[in-house]
Amino acid sequence: MAPTERASATLTIDLGAIRFNYRSLAARVRPALCAAVVKADAYGLGMAEVAPALAREGCRVFFVATPEEGVALRQFLPRAEVAVLNGVLEGDAQDFAEHGLSPVLNDLSQLARWHRLIEARLPRPAILNLDTGMTRLGLTLPEALRLADEPERARGVAIAYLMSHLAVAEEADHPLNREQLSLFLKLRARLSAALANPRASLANSSGIFLGPHYHFDLVRPGVALYGVNPTPGAANPMRAVVSLEAKILQLREIDRPLTVGYGATRAVAPGQRIATVAVGYADGIPRSASNRGFGVLAGQRVPLLGRVSMDLLTFDVSSVPLEAAQPGGTITLIGPAHSVDELAGEADTIGYEVLTRLGQRYRRRYLKDA
Repeated sequence: MAPTERASATLTIDLGAIRFNYRSLAARVRPALCAAVVKADAYGLGMAEVAPALAREGCRVFFVATPEEGVALRQFLPRAEVAVLNGVLEGDAQDFAEHGLSPVLNDLSQLARWHRLIEARLPRPAILNLDTGMTRLGLTLPEALRLADEPERARGVAIAYLMSHLAVAEEADHPLNREQLSLFLKLRARLSAALANPRASLANSSGIFLGPHYHFDLVRPGVALYGVNPTPGAANPMRAVVSLEAKILQLREIDRPLTVGYGATRAVAPGQRIATVAVGYADGIPRSASNRGFGVLAGQRVPLLGRVSMDLLTFDVSSVPLEAAQPGGTITLIGPAHSVDELAGEADTIGYEVLTRLGQRYRRRYLKDA
């Protein structure tokens, strides 16, 4: 057996749930098109399995972060539209040409670089990114206005979409959402004639739930596809995608006052039972979940005691029947009773980080999309 087949923890990824989530988002935004963001190896869940499943559900537009990710995606989706969010940098021309990738152009220098590549017979459509409030990638307001006044800068370049990215879409009432929408509409009006009326894209996962005014022609969900709640504070409209179960390596009966783990941060008393499992921060469980996290065993939540270490976690299983807390049994670290979002909250982080940090030592089991 391969080493991962003998692993002490199993990560299960439900491809059918991913397809369901895509289908529900696509229905919500219709007639707009629904793309899929599969950067960072499909948020850590495996691009090779996830992207073809999305394509079978009808997705035709995919976003990655880097040209290298685009090249990798082409192995599985030879005919899909693939857009590279980080744009085109010096030395990237061959990857874009050979693999039919489209750049998201993030400043006027990238536009000029792509213009030169177009002249070198690389006729791919591009996406122009406008910074409306993220203060990250994208044309600044002065750059966008300069382009509107100097349309020759984009002459001969096919701009398929104008896009921008929402900074606080998960907070539906935040005023920046409306400010970004307003600026995006104004810039779109200024640039449309210069760029031959491209289509528009603004909404990410949470932006989809801000309403149809944010949908435009194309939405770009990422984390919602993978089961993370795009509407914090409300019920999760997405179906759970991942579960993580870890085998109990050892059960310790506490017979005298002791402490657990590095730093002696948690005291235990006689009569408590401690179960140790072979998962740690090297496998993506945040160290910040120390003394705060939970697992689930025999239908009961069991608290994580002590610090998360590199390879091990310790849980208080005193409340669970002894026969259920034996070596070889499993504690659920992520699942229906303890979601990705809950683990993220316990670790004072976000579901995105939990997903993308899930390690490679797990046995990965894919539930095929029926």
